[in-house]
Amino acid sequence: MSSSRREFLAGLGAAGALAVVPRAAHAGLAAEPLYPPMNLAAFDVPVHRGDPLIRPGCSSITWNGNDKQAIADIAAVGFAGIQLRAPVMEEIPDPHALRDLVAEHKLTFAAISSGTTSLDPAQSKAVIEKHVQNAHYLHEAGGLYLQIISAWVKPGQTFTAADYRLQGQVFTEIAKRAADFGVRFGFHNHMNSIGQSPEAVDAILDASDPRYVFLELDTAHYAQAGGDPVAAIHKYGKRILFMHLKDVKSAPTKSGYEFVELGKGRLDFPAIFAALHEINFRGWGIVELDREPAGSSLTPKESNAMSLRYLRENKEVRA
Repeated sequence: MSSSRREFLAGLGAAGALAVVPRAAHAGLAAEPLYPPMNLAAFDVPVHRGDPLIRPGCSSITWNGNDKQAIADIAAVGFAGIQLRAPVMEEIPDPHALRDLVAEHKLTFAAISSGTTSLDPAQSKAVIEKHVQNAHYLHEAGGLYLQIISAWVKPGQTFTAADYRLQGQVFTEIAKRAADFGVRFGFHNHMNSIGQSPEAVDAILDASDPRYVFLELDTAHYAQAGGDPVAAIHKYGKRILFMHLKDVKSAPTKSGYEFVELGKGRLDFPAIFAALHEINFRGWGIVELDREPAGSSLTPKESNAMSLRYLRENKEVRA
């Protein structure tokens, strides 16, 4: 029998013998310390969590469906990641081909815009299945986040507390099933949807499971809906999955507003950046511009390069 095995069996015998001795009899025995003395003073100093960091990504929406060109341009400008839209699955049906294309341009596939949901019970099952399929594609393509917008608003439509609860339940079901693929779910607050106003965002998040449903906070949509993005950042904190960095200004359009490049609208981005620092945000900030502003002669590449330059000038991203 080896020495180590003899010592092990001897230790068991000693432990067994001690166990049958009345507690009072061995209470006074000198006990050897389980571990040698250690200096624990280092634990009195809080661990530095690292500097807040916005990882700059760009949405392909400005390219209006020309996703291969968007991938090339977004990489050339200097963004680190990209957000694509669900129609890319028709342009590139093989998710592995998309994964390889994105990797070839040294981008991270940060998110996919999966579309909207519906509160119509007759459509609920099909809508959920569609988004789950999108989550599967996203996973196979190497993507991270599934972005979904709440149900669109019809003219004159109003909502009840029951509608918000239903929307939260639908989100939770999709998010749980997306999690099976390792994909995280981001609820995109959006104009002209049930999740437009700050109060609606609150109600939907309250009705959804916080373990699965997170907020993809869009600064411009939140502000246009009457909210304060800075207050929202502080309010939702760690429930923010990623950001849409987007600016907006008043315009003589049917809607009365227009999305513009960062720094060209009315949003106070220095305050937004400060709030993100205060909550120690470390995640993706996706620049999104639906289309070039009216009268602009810039290309999608030039417009989004302007926004990245703004981030760099404000020292929010590395050069």
